[in-house]
Amino acid sequence: MPGFEKRLARQPQLYSRIGFVHSYRPLAADELELLLNNDPRALGLALPMGCGIAAEAVNAIQRNTSANLRMVVRLLSQAGRILEVNGMDVITQAVVEAARESPVIGRA
Repeated sequence: MPGFEKRLARQPQLYSRIGFVHSYRPLAADELELLLNNDPRALGLALPMGCGIAAEAVNAIQRNTSANLRMVVRLLSQAGRILEVNGMDVITQAVVEAARESPVIGRA
């Protein structure tokens, strides 16, 4: 955010607790596919054991999140909830679309 660092510097109690800022670039298509096809639980997501991701779902995730890692994690978090509620074990394009329509903010 432009000007955020200056505004934050006016709050010395908070500013002194920030060590560094790192900006992440969006994931490349092959990086996203590798991340999703390996073990998404490594991201701290509570997905069902042996959860699979359909090929069309990988494309839908990339389209909906612009390969932004934070958005990917949020989308997969909601997709995991949808899988659990519906007793499914594969993330499909329909699951991705349902997760996109009802995003998760914070942890439940």
